[in-house]
Amino acid sequence: MCKDCGCGITDGEHAHHSQRGEGGAVRSVEVLRELLGENDRLAAHNREHFDAHGVLVINLMSSPGAGKTSLLERTVEALSGRRRMAVIEGDLATENDARRIRAKGVPAVQITTGSACHLDAHMVHRALDDLELEGLDLLFIENVGNLVCPASFDLGQHLDVILLSVPEGDDKPQKYPVMFHAADLVLLTKADLLPLLPEFDPARAEASLRSLASEAPVLRLSSRSSAGMEAWCVWLERARAAHRTGLRHPARPATGDEHVAAAGHAGA
Repeated sequence: MCKDCGCGITDGEHAHHSQRGEGGAVRSVEVLRELLGENDRLAAHNREHFDAHGVLVINLMSSPGAGKTSLLERTVEALSGRRRMAVIEGDLATENDARRIRAKGVPAVQITTGSACHLDAHMVHRALDDLELEGLDLLFIENVGNLVCPASFDLGQHLDVILLSVPEGDDKPQKYPVMFHAADLVLLTKADLLPLLPEFDPARAEASLRSLASEAPVLRLSSRSSAGMEAWCVWLERARAAHRTGLRHPARPATGDEHVAAAGHAGA
């Protein structure tokens, strides 16, 4: 059970506590609402801070191994000399990913969460003490690899980008609807493996996404071959231009009830 977001509160546990008359599950939901409400308030503060510096902040989410860090390495290479970037890395342990980004000449702050399966607004707020925002164009937050809990925590970002790698299978949007419904863009990563994994159907993956009433664009990309990198960089430039002109994607902080529903889904 996640100690921070309460993702262990399942329907079965609700029923269990109700039958025993302990009321523990009800109290857990109340605490969860309070925790997420405080998170949203701090996330709004983070967003104001980013906006004051004119920095577009993008939250990268995916399952472990989908290619978030590789994507960031290729992005740094592609935009080198054109945009100033920084990265906040989230992992349970190690500074491996932050070291990879620093090796590309880009500032990177590592957040090690210990047992927490996601980043939250407070963690990001503390990381900003070690990051100079002045003059930055783009800040990427690489969230902890997890297709459940990260979707429930606003960090102060402007846009959410979800990576779905070919080896994972094309049904992930249906299996993890809360995560994929939040997407502003979906990247089908490791697309160079499509000839080797014909069971992954990009059209089926997109249809699964559309079944969630999502209009998020879907781009195919391979960090290994750089195929699709140009389209990704064009999307970033357009998003940055929109943010600079005050047309950034409207913030969509979830209500307490939506957060609790997401957490309940996580424990299912």
